[in-house]
Amino acid sequence: MTIRHRVASLAFLLLILSLSIAVAKKKPQVPDFILKARTVCVIIDPDAGTALNDPFANKTAQDNVEKALMTWARFQLVQEAGRADLVIVIRKGSNKPVDRTVGNLPTNDRPVTVQQTDNAIRIGGQQGRAPGSPTQTMPQDTRPEQQTEVGPAVEQDSFIVYGPGNDMGHGTIQTSDRNVGYRSMGKNLLKSPEVPVVSDFRKAIEETEKQQQQQQKKP
Repeated sequence: MTIRHRVASLAFLLLILSLSIAVAKKKPQVPDFILKARTVCVIIDPDAGTALNDPFANKTAQDNVEKALMTWARFQLVQEAGRADLVIVIRKGSNKPVDRTVGNLPTNDRPVTVQQTDNAIRIGGQQGRAPGSPTQTMPQDTRPEQQTEVGPAVEQDSFIVYGPGNDMGHGTIQTSDRNVGYRSMGKNLLKSPEVPVVSDFRKAIEETEKQQQQQQKKP
């Protein structure tokens, strides 16, 4: 084989590899436990502090995600993580790598929730910590205090979907007990009112279901 033929063969192999990678990127996959899920709970990342310059950023993002899910109408929203098939953990980015926040605040305590979309109204209630809410190890001194957060997790929006826990509905469930079924991180993913990350999550599910249907049709 001449050098010219070898170069041509190598170029062809690289082209095939590039096309395979491109196709893979266009076909996001989600696991079966997401496809089979019926209930979902949306919580704020327990490790996230409350931003000094925008203290309601995470709360607003949580509310917007829930409204987007209500409009989608695939899942039923529940207040308690331990009773949900899926737990979505969200965190609003500050668009800067370093941010001053307040820690040790009860970010996921929600006594009453009232939400309305164009075609639905949701009213939820919770007293104290939900039996199945994810927990975090708190320091002995749990008084609110200022802190400095650094890194990509602070700068970018995050949206992580966890599957069923090991002891659903029995005691406290931590996200570490759950498998990650979908993860997305980037700028403005939780931006209101369109909430792009929910649209991306929906597309991933629909694409996976479409692939499964095509595979079932194959002889």
